[in-house]
Amino acid sequence: MSAGLIYAATGCLLFVLGLGGVLLLKALLRRILAFNLMGSGAFLVLVGLAQRDGTPDPVPQAMVLTGIVVAVAATALALTLARRWHALTGREDIARVRDIGRRIRRKANDRRKTAR
Repeated sequence: MSAGLIYAATGCLLFVLGLGGVLLLKALLRRILAFNLMGSGAFLVLVGLAQRDGTPDPVPQAMVLTGIVVAVAATALALTLARRWHALTGREDIARVRDIGRRIRRKANDRRKTAR
């Protein structure tokens, strides 16, 4: 078994673990971390399988570097949104989103009425 296949198998394992976390966890921060784990697994699979005749192929490696930059930016955005969600609702999970959304809209409408 080559090193590339070991990397690809490890990447598949990381992806499956991250997918399980995204589907099963309720806490928003843990879901974000699980999503990052999925991305790391996908990157590892791409790097592990990016070989031609035993030599590394630079194109998939460049794609993985670009993907890492995009993943960092997406994580920063997700953490900012999670912080905003916590500030608005006081909750860290996303259970009963409709009920919480109604409460937020009511508070916003009440603030508008009192501001007039």
